Amino acid sequence: MTMIVEIEAEKMEGARRRAARRIAEKVKIPGFRPGKAPYDVVRRLYGDGVITEEAVEILVDEIYPEALKETKIEPAAAGQLENIESLEPPRFIFTVPLKPTVDLGDYKSVRQVYKFSAPGDDKLDEEIENLRRMYASTETVERPVKDGDYVLLDVVGKKAKAKEDEAPLVEREGFAIVVRTDEKATEWPFPGFSVNLIGVAPGESKEFSYKYAKDFSDEALAGQNVKFKVTVKIVRGVNLPALDDEFAKKTGLGQKVEELRQRMRENLEAEARNAYEDEYFEQIIEQIKAGAAIKYPPQVLEHEVEHILEDVESRMKNQGIEGLETYFKMVGTTREKFIEEQATPTAIKRLERGLIMDEIARAEKVEIDNESLEAAFNNTWATLSMTDEEFAKRTKGGTKASREIVDAVAMDSANRLLTRRVLDRLKAIATGEAGEEKPKAKKTKKAAKEEPETEALEKPVKKKAAKKKTE
Repeated sequence: MTMIVEIEAEKMEGARRRAARRIAEKVKIPGFRPGKAPYDVVRRLYGDGVITEEAVEILVDEIYPEALKETKIEPAAAGQLENIESLEPPRFIFTVPLKPTVDLGDYKSVRQVYKFSAPGDDKLDEEIENLRRMYASTETVERPVKDGDYVLLDVVGKKAKAKEDEAPLVEREGFAIVVRTDEKATEWPFPGFSVNLIGVAPGESKEFSYKYAKDFSDEALAGQNVKFKVTVKIVRGVNLPALDDEFAKKTGLGQKVEELRQRMRENLEAEARNAYEDEYFEQIIEQIKAGAAIKYPPQVLEHEVEHILEDVESRMKNQGIEGLETYFKMVGTTREKFIEEQATPTAIKRLERGLIMDEIARAEKVEIDNESLEAAFNNTWATLSMTDEEFAKRTKGGTKASREIVDAVAMDSANRLLTRRVLDRLKAIATGEAGEEKPKAKKTKKAAKEEPETEALEKPVKKKAAKKKTE
């Protein structure tokens, strides 16, 4: 919104004199101690323009918060001085970003069936095999490639009708891969690539072709029919550990195989449920958003974009990549393009989801009791797995550092708990468990005619120094 602030001439003159003193403190004026040069001397040396510019800075810092307080405006972000219409009398125009507003619409009419199914024994067996592979040993073998082997090979891929001297589209020496029988498995240089290696002995070569989709991520390969030649150099067979109690103890998932299977079943179900609920609640929130009216100033979105850039920079730093510009070069983009194509859409989605969740928490009166918060805090603290020595190392700053860590964990616990309760409430509404009346379907004219008649019946503080108004 626009906020216009008019100031009395006397206040502007006072600001000019303070500005002159400030200028006199910053520079050396011959014959005077710092800050002691008379107003007329400073004015003669630097001119009215410089003094007025400094005076405006002084006034803005003072009158903007005063104006917000008097007009009872609660900004969502820092405001901005857009224009100075006049100086006689002084008239300043500010842009004030207002807090976001959310009208949820008829969110209680949203319906979404919840039908999660836990993974079966086949998925559990697959995960156990993957776990055994993590503890497996390998040895070089002189036999043809089999499913599950680790293979070192050379790969060359050319256009199917390429000339002999034409450069290959794909070329890699000493490429290592785990052989899978899944023809849709995601792997380089195309899904199901390793299936073609089965039966090839060390030292042998094999040729085969693959037609890439037109929208393939690598532009050099998109739409191309590529003929590959692979040469197997080394085959290492996998020796899986026996699935026994000793193996269960080694993994730390139980003392016996039965305990290991139960723990892995629980973990697998938890992961699958989280994945299902991510999609489930995403669908519910999208339905709510379709009927909602969400308004927020651009400054709020810009702030969210900055958070995303900070998150990306932090992740890159953890991977040993210094600076966003280095990352942008790696992925072949620019800062402007990344913000436009990736950061901004993600920021909009994250911001609007958060605003909807906050408004639902308010509308449904979702609260957190102290007992639940304490339990959530203890659970979060336990997941940090910090020893006393680690905690002492991270809190060298003393009591203040310790309090900052505890406060951060408490805030995270509260946010997680509140989010969970809002989601539970959304699920209750969407499944009809909350007792909300399901919206009635609109009746066609024909249906209405066929129904029996029985069914058819159913005050602000003002200051002398300034006059303020909003537009």
